[in-house]
Amino acid sequence: MDKNTITGIVLIALLFIGFTWWSQPSEEEIKAQQEQLAQQEAAKDKAAKAEKDAVKAQRERALQQTLEDSTALFHNALKGTAQNVVLKNKHVELTFNTKGATVEKAVIKGYKDNIKEKNDVVLFDKNEQSLNYTLVAKETNISTQDLYFNVSALTDSTVVFTAEAAAGKNIVLSYLLGKDYMLHMRLSVEGMAGLFAPNTSTMDINWQEKCRQQEKGFNFENRYATLTYHESEGGTDYLSETSEKIDKPIEERIDWVAFKNQFFSAVMIAKNDFQPNALMTSIPYDKKSGDGYLKSYQAKMKSFFDPTGKQPSEFEFYYGPNDFRLLQNVEEQSTFGKDLELQRLVYLGWPLFRIINRWFTIYVFDWLSTFFPMGVVLILITLLLKVITFPMVKKSYMSSAKMRVLKPKLDEATKQYDKPEDQMKKQQAMMQLYSEYGVSPLSGCLPMLIQLPIWIAMFNFVPNAIQLRGQSFLWMQDLSTYDPIVEWGTNIWLIGDHLSLTCILFCGANILYTWFTMQQQKDQMVGQQAEQMKMMQWMMYLMPLMFFFMFNDYSSGLNFYYFISLFFSAAIMFTLRKTTNEKKLLDYLEARRSENQKNPKKQNGLMARMQAMQELQQKQQEELRRKKEDLNRRKKQ
Repeated sequence: MDKNTITGIVLIALLFIGFTWWSQPSEEEIKAQQEQLAQQEAAKDKAAKAEKDAVKAQRERALQQTLEDSTALFHNALKGTAQNVVLKNKHVELTFNTKGATVEKAVIKGYKDNIKEKNDVVLFDKNEQSLNYTLVAKETNISTQDLYFNVSALTDSTVVFTAEAAAGKNIVLSYLLGKDYMLHMRLSVEGMAGLFAPNTSTMDINWQEKCRQQEKGFNFENRYATLTYHESEGGTDYLSETSEKIDKPIEERIDWVAFKNQFFSAVMIAKNDFQPNALMTSIPYDKKSGDGYLKSYQAKMKSFFDPTGKQPSEFEFYYGPNDFRLLQNVEEQSTFGKDLELQRLVYLGWPLFRIINRWFTIYVFDWLSTFFPMGVVLILITLLLKVITFPMVKKSYMSSAKMRVLKPKLDEATKQYDKPEDQMKKQQAMMQLYSEYGVSPLSGCLPMLIQLPIWIAMFNFVPNAIQLRGQSFLWMQDLSTYDPIVEWGTNIWLIGDHLSLTCILFCGANILYTWFTMQQQKDQMVGQQAEQMKMMQWMMYLMPLMFFFMFNDYSSGLNFYYFISLFFSAAIMFTLRKTTNEKKLLDYLEARRSENQKNPKKQNGLMARMQAMQELQQKQQEELRRKKEDLNRRKKQ
């Protein structure tokens, strides 16, 4: 990259920044846009409400007609008084309603409600989730949400709901709560085979939920809340976290659907799968319009149904935390014999990063967390990774140090190649000198690149580690969310409504590490490279500023890890710089050069390929120059 190219990049960047600043709307324009968006949202909500009200009114009219018809199917079951029934164990408390015979409230014990600051997390309440099973009969559709069920066989862990259509004709929903977070459910009919078409083999399922905000950081939590599903043939997928998806068809058969928060999920599992072409909906809210909710979920599905009642429709529900190990163990309680892969609800990154987290980070994290608090665990993981990568870091540093001590010799060997057209010759001279001393300018690049996947893996792991939720360390009250040193009521562009201390520390450590890196690189640059480095230096210092805007609302645990990691990296680099005897290193290189001159070795590997490429480029440039000279000569003639 030459001087003109860098100048062009800088000017384009300045132009872009200037244009971005100039084109920012005024306060009046912003207010007008907000009012317009509010009007659009209001109109949209009004239309949706009108449609919903129309459907509700139609259903109520049908119900009223049924109620007036004493001979109608389930006439008696359409009247009654709704009552609550509770199943509970030491982990969850599930409240059922006899109208519909489904769970209307799920409380997860042992986890603090960070919004209302209560001891237990309410995953959803009666106004936030609904589940309806629709049986398509010959003459009418039977919706379980319209029926009042009778209760029998009630204990702390079991309950049977029965809706009577007529003598000997019933719909039965039976539930069994496991020892942890799994709820088993069976739906069957009795004496109703003649009411359905002979080819009836499925029923309709409509599951909806308004996803509660459970954590302090709305935007951060929203990034990890999504409707997720598992395909029967293997593999997990999800709807977009940020864009609106309405009735998106899922072409494959699926095992389960999850309404997922950052740290908690409600999962519905079908023994006989959900049929292809299920319709999934995810509508994200913003912080202002959400009113305490992140998203609106809906799943419209079909699953197995036997109208004869010989084989029940079986489902399982998971209401609990997104804990990797727990999800693995809870899956063993399933009676369906499927490889559900529920642990996929804990997102660990793309395949490479997932492998690192799955087979290294989780094991180390689990082991350390049995002895130390979570903040110390993050420090120890950082130290362990630094110990593992230290040989690579040292190799990278020594490569740079060798180039640094050879810089005077490179300056001397290349001083005659200062013209722009001599740059190729200059590069060849440098490569020749590196070859004589047995130094590879790229030997330090690969070790540093190996560390990058670890950084990205931790970027995926820490925000999804429920073990950090509610855990305090030093000034950080909750490692799973941001740690504000100051907060304000309004949202500021790019910053938000707070300043996170760990983010400031992380960016400060990044500046320190960048300074060390730039110093090291500057000392080994020759000629034009040194001039280019001076121009690029200020751009490198912009990266911490960009990280600040990105990570200000991220979890303090993640920012703290990056801060510690960069601090140790800078400390290691400083220590290596102070402990490296550059005179001895130069003497070593001189001895190696003498040895190579006595016993010359044929170049191989990367150095040989680079030199061959440079020679080829030089030949091409000389050929172009010769053709240009010939053309100019002919023009003068």
